[in-house]
Amino acid sequence: MKKLLLTVALGLCTLAGFSQAKFDVHAGMSMANITNSEADLKIGYSVGVGMDYAITDMWAFQTGLNFTSKGCKESVEGVKAKFNPVYLDIPLLAAVKLPISEGNTFVINAGPYVGIGLGGKMTVEDGGAEVGTKLFKKIDGADEAMMNRFAVGLQYGVGFELGYRYLLNLTGQYGFTNMIKDSWVDENNKNLAFLITVGYRF
Repeated sequence: MKKLLLTVALGLCTLAGFSQAKFDVHAGMSMANITNSEADLKIGYSVGVGMDYAITDMWAFQTGLNFTSKGCKESVEGVKAKFNPVYLDIPLLAAVKLPISEGNTFVINAGPYVGIGLGGKMTVEDGGAEVGTKLFKKIDGADEAMMNRFAVGLQYGVGFELGYRYLLNLTGQYGFTNMIKDSWVDENNKNLAFLITVGYRF
């Protein structure tokens, strides 16, 4: 995984050498759930850095490194369970930019993303007592970890670039890969997420 992160970082640094590339920092809220489940929406966070590479005045390539908490939560007869995996997401997006006024632009983007599970726990609370289990590492007596570390999916969104510097984005993600390994559950559970973030472009 360290080699993959280094390769991505070197790729971003290479693109940074071109004048068309612009960088930003952003942060906001994630609202996550999983498919094939009656679980409830879980509120989390998303923070990261982004890169916007202008191809033409209208088209751009967008990518970045985003740390996002996903998962879900559920409560049954007083027993509360929560999945809280944290991913490093790397989106690869095509963006269309539509000018609204001087310095203000409406943006539509879409493309695949790759997710790398960095950590997180499943916690179960019953009668005031709480136990936790790591999601991406084997626990005692288990043959393998509960969750798959790598994920891919579709990312899509709309946003605004305001005053050339400020960013507001509404983003959706739909996972293609099963997040929980077959040895733990029979269902095919995929990540779902909706993100609201604000950012600043340098």
